[in-house]
Amino acid sequence: MSASEIFPLISNHLSLDLVNTEIVRRGIRHDLLKENFADWIQTMQKSGNLVDEQFNKECVLSDGLNVFLDLRKFLRGGFEKIANGRHLDDQWVSHLEYLNEKAPLSFKLISGNLVPIPVGTSLDAIVSLVAFDALRLYNTGDLEVLQRCANPDCVLLFIDTSGRRKWCSMKICGNRMKVSRHNRRNVDA
Repeated sequence: MSASEIFPLISNHLSLDLVNTEIVRRGIRHDLLKENFADWIQTMQKSGNLVDEQFNKECVLSDGLNVFLDLRKFLRGGFEKIANGRHLDDQWVSHLEYLNEKAPLSFKLISGNLVPIPVGTSLDAIVSLVAFDALRLYNTGDLEVLQRCANPDCVLLFIDTSGRRKWCSMKICGNRMKVSRHNRRNVDA
């Protein structure tokens, strides 16, 4: 299984993809970040959410796991509040701004794309990029349509711009739930 198949990349947003590194399989919660931190960094690079010029991968891998676990917990708390219809307090935004200030962004054209390049240590740089992504989602209003998967056993979050989406993805939960519903109908018939 390739690294990109391990992680449920359903958002194309660095902060939400970080939060979605916890999944439930067969009723057991799995921490994909603890199991595959290096693979997650590599997957974010392959997806284009991170580029080599933004940080030193070896520095992040040697010191970063606990920092990312804390950041994920913080982001999940805020994102779940929003998904539950509650509002975030100013402290949530202030904390993200603080993380972003530790490695402010400059910008560079790379392969025709304007890419934010954090100025600071590699670990602060990648944390700054995640914080910047979460702040951007907050500022654009995209978090207002943040949803939980309709599968009660799933912990994944997604942005529903259509207003009709129920599942984190059809591949992960949609098909499973449809098959389960179909099997229940056949048993009851």
